[in-house]
Amino acid sequence: MARQWGMAVDLDRCTGCEACVVACRAENNVPTAGEDQAARGRAIHWIRVERYWEGEFPDARVKFRPVLCQQCAAAPCEPVCPTYASYRNPEGLNAQIYNRCVGTRYCANACPYTVRFFNFYNPVWDKPLHLQLNPDVSVREVGVTEKCTFCV
Repeated sequence: MARQWGMAVDLDRCTGCEACVVACRAENNVPTAGEDQAARGRAIHWIRVERYWEGEFPDARVKFRPVLCQQCAAAPCEPVCPTYASYRNPEGLNAQIYNRCVGTRYCANACPYTVRFFNFYNPVWDKPLHLQLNPDVSVREVGVTEKCTFCV
């Protein structure tokens, strides 16, 4: 039997600092969006940190929840892809072959967690940020949908 991956996050220890978001961007060459792109809803976040409240006022406490690809066993994003760019690999991860993706965005629309993102523009890193790119991770081009790779 192949290896099966999993992730455990202690939500009681999450402070909402978004260090995981920054680390994910740096490790996976996730481009940052300018104000104009973000205002149009075109920012890419492989991980986002949601805030919610527990309890009633005045004793309410803020809690944080990191949200990334849940690697669904029966992922709704996979069967809708006409080019089979989205697939489940033998290790149980929902993977994507970016060279196969033609950008239909069906997978992004089918994802119940809203964690697949379409590249509306070619990523550009201003100097000196281009020097921080991870050479082991491809840079996704305009016209493809991208998602969390579970850092594998």
